[in-house]
Amino acid sequence: MHLDALSLALVLLAAPLVAGAQPPGKMPRIGVLLTLYSSPVEDTPQAFRDGLRALGYIEGHNIAIEWRSAEGQYDQLAALAADLVRLRVDVIVADVTRATLAARQATATIPIVIMVAADPVGNGLVSSLAHPGGNVTGLSILLPEISAKRLQLLAEAAPAVSRVAVLWNPGSPYHKTLLKEVEAAAPSLRLHLVPIAVQGPGEFEGAFAAMARAQVNALFVADDPMFVISRTRLLGLATKTRLPTMFAHRDFVPAGGLMSYGPNLSERFRLAATYVDKILKGAKPADLPVDQAAKLEFVINLKTAKALGLTIPPSLLLRADQLIQ
Repeated sequence: MHLDALSLALVLLAAPLVAGAQPPGKMPRIGVLLTLYSSPVEDTPQAFRDGLRALGYIEGHNIAIEWRSAEGQYDQLAALAADLVRLRVDVIVADVTRATLAARQATATIPIVIMVAADPVGNGLVSSLAHPGGNVTGLSILLPEISAKRLQLLAEAAPAVSRVAVLWNPGSPYHKTLLKEVEAAAPSLRLHLVPIAVQGPGEFEGAFAAMARAQVNALFVADDPMFVISRTRLLGLATKTRLPTMFAHRDFVPAGGLMSYGPNLSERFRLAATYVDKILKGAKPADLPVDQAAKLEFVINLKTAKALGLTIPPSLLLRADQLIQ
């Protein structure tokens, strides 16, 4: 082979094999709509970048990413989604259900990938998990169904607990279903639940005052972007009131929460990159089955347990995926 031809062949082989369906010379543009996180440099959003990089996509080199964050403010999502549509991005990646709903209202044609959706069928985002049927696909986690398990783990960790506050957000698309799940599980666990609704961080102090009046002795926090964004403030109040806490996200536990049980969000964000890759190479969202979280992580903060005077049963310690000393 002629030297120039050989050199050209080596260059072509070294080039990332990405975006097969994109016109030559066009850099794919991805819109990322965040509700859970305020910055793309946080660990979990970074996992999406890592997933893309593993597939040969490098931001600023052969792919562009437009990051938009509502910082936990649901009322900002519609405008942010509309902005991504105006930019004519090739794919919109939405982190949670509310962001996905906003994106779908903004466009019926641009493919949308869900990173974390509690009930995409029930919320009308897809026709079925196996056959989404529209411009939305991605990843689902069965949060309402695993909430009863979270309540059980809390009862096992703190057997003296009898009254549990359930912090929830009436604005969440699935929290009413979650409440039904935990209320159905409570009698067999000999627990009395005290649902306490909050719709913004400004209501946290009032919520904890209500917990004190209700004489609760543990706190179960429903999964919600607002709670994740405001976790430092939320954990500070829980620490002051010395309440054992159960969360859906492991992000709360290193910061002082007692326990979490739920899917690994970094893993879900990383996996979302595989959907983006398939769509950029020509696959249609309608034909890509929605993936469900298979692995759930159980994390315990032993330092927090000690501060609360709790001795975690050995059987529970053995079941934990991670123990924070």
